[in-house]
Amino acid sequence: MTRVSDLAPDEAIALRMEPLRLALQGTADRMQAGMMRAAVSSIAREGGDCAAALFLPDGRLLAQARSLPLLLGSLIPAVAGVLARFPLSAMSEGDAYLLNDPWSGGTHLPDLALVHPVFQDGEVIALAAANLHHQDVGGMAAGSIPPDATEVYQEGLRLPPVRWRSAEGVRPDIDAILAANSRTPDNLRGDLEAQWAALTQGARELSQIARHTGPRFSEVCDALIAQTERMTRAALLAVPDGEWIWRDQLDGDGVDSAPVAIVVTLRKQGDALEIDFEGSAPQVRGPLNASPAAMLSAALFFMRTLAPEAPNNAGCLVPLTLKLPPGSLVNPKLPAAVNARTATVKLACNAILGAWSRAASGTGVAPHAGVATVLVLSGTRMDGVCWMFTEIIASGAGASTDAPGRAGVSTDVGNARNTPVEVIEAEAPLRVECYEICRGSGGSGAQRGGDGVRRVYRLLEGQGWIAYRGERHVGRARGARGGEPGANSVARILRVDGAIELLPARARIAWSAGDRLIIETAGGGGWGPASADATKPHVGNYP
Repeated sequence: MTRVSDLAPDEAIALRMEPLRLALQGTADRMQAGMMRAAVSSIAREGGDCAAALFLPDGRLLAQARSLPLLLGSLIPAVAGVLARFPLSAMSEGDAYLLNDPWSGGTHLPDLALVHPVFQDGEVIALAAANLHHQDVGGMAAGSIPPDATEVYQEGLRLPPVRWRSAEGVRPDIDAILAANSRTPDNLRGDLEAQWAALTQGARELSQIARHTGPRFSEVCDALIAQTERMTRAALLAVPDGEWIWRDQLDGDGVDSAPVAIVVTLRKQGDALEIDFEGSAPQVRGPLNASPAAMLSAALFFMRTLAPEAPNNAGCLVPLTLKLPPGSLVNPKLPAAVNARTATVKLACNAILGAWSRAASGTGVAPHAGVATVLVLSGTRMDGVCWMFTEIIASGAGASTDAPGRAGVSTDVGNARNTPVEVIEAEAPLRVECYEICRGSGGSGAQRGGDGVRRVYRLLEGQGWIAYRGERHVGRARGARGGEPGANSVARILRVDGAIELLPARARIAWSAGDRLIIETAGGGGWGPASADATKPHVGNYP
């Protein structure tokens, strides 16, 4: 029997690559699953608004869970931000580093990234990282996503990279600061512990994997990253060279109603790709601004679609040049408000997909609805007890060359799950009176776009606040290759006295017992010219 130690160096590495890829992916996925099981807040436990990944000591992505691309991509700058402030030589076993600052590798303030060094024989061999959307980190509105914020200081506690934990445990001073700035300190502590449990699990497993792989562990990791790079470059080579532009716009910034432009240009030359957001709007007063870490999520998602069978690591980013103009919507300067960056990143991702659909290959997908409605409902019960919860509502997927878009799904950089009605009604004095598909809201075409969804909430007692962050109230998800656009989103409050109040794409408003909040999310774009029959609602896109 031939032993690995008897093989030539390149053969020995090749023999280890596939087992290591599978082991790393399994570890990342188990970290994700464990974090969700242990999470306290429903937004993470039920909605899955969290992510886990593994990195090499130099900050290169080694493996990531199959979870939420919006958070996965942003972990790369978060790890870089930690390494910039805490070099490997300053790290000790048991350390964990925390941040959320958008100008130090973070995205928006509720997303707290935690990074933990993995030691073996006294040296750091890897880093385990996890990101989780926390229920509340302070700021001017419950849930820390005020849709009318005009600067980051209104959005909550901003943390540059700090040492949250050492071998002795959580640092009391950091814990006290976090708890003092949250409306739900017990949830915050519990969700941080869920992140920590995921990281320690990942560290244990990765240490075992490294020992099993042997002394050439780092070389095999390098080979996996190089394999992903080769496969991504090969996918790019299969597409003719060219330049493609896509323009879209957001429905105001939450403060001003004027549309906000997103422009992307794809330049593909040989086995390299440039994604350039020059021409996008300058940074805005409202909270739609997206940090570079947030924008990397859109780029990483797209690059992973080029060779989805490749190992899930940093190799896919090597052929990419990402251009984000300073002082713009997609690379704002301090103190820009950023809490609603999800809408910007989703439309940016849609723009990339739309531009790619114009490539001569004739393959691709029409723009998705571009909506992940983020809703924070809070209030006070009749007995004076406060309540609050956050959820994400999906929309419609764009159609593709050979299939209709799916209805009511979280698309592109999203991958959040539906919050069950039973959980909502157990946590808050609410009744969910309707949850259904908005049939016919997807754009018509040879392949129809996916439909959005409708949610209706009734407040049962007391007073409350609604923080609503939607999109596509004015703009629509365009079709591709002759397909029609999807329908708009609509949100409104039906007051107990019968009055109806329409909500803009971003709103914060009070409501009272008996009032109903009705949300209908947009549909995705259709693909290809529609025949007479194709304009009719197509039941095949309902899951």
